[in-house]
Amino acid sequence: MTEKTESGLPRPVAIAWGTYVPSQNGPRRGLSHEQIVTQAIAIADAEGIAAVTMARVAKELGFTTMSLYRYVANKDELLLLMIGSESLLPPSAAEVPAAGWREDLRAWADLLRDMYREHPWMLDVPRGPTSVLMPVSMYIADRGMRALSELGLGGGEQISVVLALSSYVASFAGLERDLAGQEDVEFGAEAFAELGEVVTVERLPYLAPLMLSGGYIGGPADEDEDGVDDDYRLGLDLLLDGLAVRWGTMDTPNPLAD
Repeated sequence: MTEKTESGLPRPVAIAWGTYVPSQNGPRRGLSHEQIVTQAIAIADAEGIAAVTMARVAKELGFTTMSLYRYVANKDELLLLMIGSESLLPPSAAEVPAAGWREDLRAWADLLRDMYREHPWMLDVPRGPTSVLMPVSMYIADRGMRALSELGLGGGEQISVVLALSSYVASFAGLERDLAGQEDVEFGAEAFAELGEVVTVERLPYLAPLMLSGGYIGGPADEDEDGVDDDYRLGLDLLLDGLAVRWGTMDTPNPLAD
């Protein structure tokens, strides 16, 4: 259970926003929450979230594990502070938004994607009611709502769209991470012949022709392909087209019409 302050605010939220007032009792403090979170993020960036433990962070900072607990209640609180740190925002977060809701939303989605690419361990931290109150989450939500403001949506509708689009971006970021470093699968004629015995048009009438032609997986690797980037862009365009149709603002060319 997340600890709360005297006002009832979740403690990690108060810490992240700088409103938390620690007790002055006990020995003099030699650390800060910012130092702890910065070190934990550095470990996660280099080795993944599994490498982040209270003992490891304390060791890297030159303190005992017990001393760390004077600042951070437990690892769950540390993880919340990590994913809420404004230091995670990429440089593009400070850029002036593009003209028009569609391009602004595209830039917003790319900002999220860049953040996950730079810090893929974020995808492994569970989200919940407390995490959405952290600085980064609220900044991301605010930026998305700003992009949607000209569509005339209500506040609840804006948050629903932000949730849908951010979930899409996170899903693709996870796919990119899973595919990173894996070799392309390329089959020869004999392998395709073997697959052809089980992957038949009778069994899979729509997918089988594509599979057996090498267009699904196993065909010659295309050196010009940029991972799943084209798939990501197409999916994002479909979502933006859906927004335009739903709220009657299809004022830009449809990229799927050609």
